[in-house]
Amino acid sequence: MSMDKKPPLTLYLAAPRGFCAGVDRAIKIVEMALQKWGAPVYVRHEIVHNKFVVDSLRDKGAVFVEELDECPTDRPVIFSAHGVPKAVPAEAKRREMVYVDATCPLVSKVHVEAERHHAAGLQMVMIGHAGHPEVLGTMGQLPEGEVLLVETVEDVAGITPRDPARLAFITQTTLSVDDTAAIVVALNTRFPAIVGPAKEDICYATTNRQASVKAIAGRIDALFVIGAPNSSNSRRLVEVGSAAGCAYSQLVMRADQIDWRAIEGARAVGVTAGASAPEVLVDEVVDAFRDRYEVTVELVETARENVEFKVPRVLREA
Repeated sequence: MSMDKKPPLTLYLAAPRGFCAGVDRAIKIVEMALQKWGAPVYVRHEIVHNKFVVDSLRDKGAVFVEELDECPTDRPVIFSAHGVPKAVPAEAKRREMVYVDATCPLVSKVHVEAERHHAAGLQMVMIGHAGHPEVLGTMGQLPEGEVLLVETVEDVAGITPRDPARLAFITQTTLSVDDTAAIVVALNTRFPAIVGPAKEDICYATTNRQASVKAIAGRIDALFVIGAPNSSNSRRLVEVGSAAGCAYSQLVMRADQIDWRAIEGARAVGVTAGASAPEVLVDEVVDAFRDRYEVTVELVETARENVEFKVPRVLREA
């Protein structure tokens, strides 16, 4: 009988976790567009970086494409939460397409910031990950050569600005708070006149989720971050867990990706979710642990979020 007894395990659920206001808004935009115009509605790039969410919207009639030229002109197109280069809406207008911009307002804030500095004659340095849709969208707000990208502290030494005394910096919204702080120090050291954002560009959701991981890292044997491999904020949570002393920190998309052998003997496990991962996937992971362990769940809440962003007027009027 004792052989059937499940081993005890404490599951620390980090909070805040999961959907942020920008992701919630972007998903609503696709759903409301489908209600207003019917299927299909086209979406340029994944609306958010989560396969479960994308598949769910695809089942409702959303068609995901990588470029605008894959969209017919007689159907609406939605731009993803990560933002797009200025050339994309310009092309949509030229083709007389109906389009809705689902760019997260906090990403749009960075776009406005970049344009303001550019108008003042400053060249931009962007801290971000090369090739990420948000970085491509932000750099695409300004003419070529006006944004220099740095990914690491070491990159700061390798850039050659037009005028070192006429610089400003912006950041991707989903970066590691600690890593970014080190890059900012390097920028300020090399370019003392560089202008920073009035308020930090890294978004509240990214900051809060990283803080909640730090709060549980010292209590756990392993950390599972629910999120997609192409989700920047989810990958940063894995790194933050490792840096905060968690011996095993792993990204999983679903419960079936958990490597149970890797956590044999664990007595305390942390669970969180990236900003584009729905709570239903957290429930799935918790249930998977309950199948194998006698689970005690403890919520560790480091902040409360009540941010909400309005959807575009064209959909509210529907």
